[in-house]
Amino acid sequence: DVQLQASGGGLVQAGGSLRLSCAASGFTFDDYAIGWFRQAPGKEREGVSCISNNDGNTYYEDSVKGRFTISSDNAKNTVYLQMNSLKPEDTAVYYCAATLGSCYDGMDYWGKGTQVTVSS
Repeated sequence: DVQLQASGGGLVQAGGSLRLSCAASGFTFDDYAIGWFRQAPGKEREGVSCISNNDGNTYYEDSVKGRFTISSDNAKNTVYLQMNSLKPEDTAVYYCAATLGSCYDGMDYWGKGTQVTVSS
């Protein structure tokens, strides 16, 4: 079975940092792009960042560029999202997802989310 397990969320003050992890299993990790998405209350889900495991290309949503860094440990089948200089507007449930296509394609698999709350 395909599983994507997001973890690492929590409560942090503005300006702080968190590192999210997405542990994947049940598919050939190296062939997939892994994306992070978030959904804040009352808002639509948005893409935050994505990494293509087969060529290393990365994508960042404009509001997180320079603050968030995505990385992949193919030996551990895990993708990380290092989030620095967090802002209250980063508060959301964060989800990881996987696609056999590129970061610009629709996602094939979704994991359960992890809550990130940034206090002002």
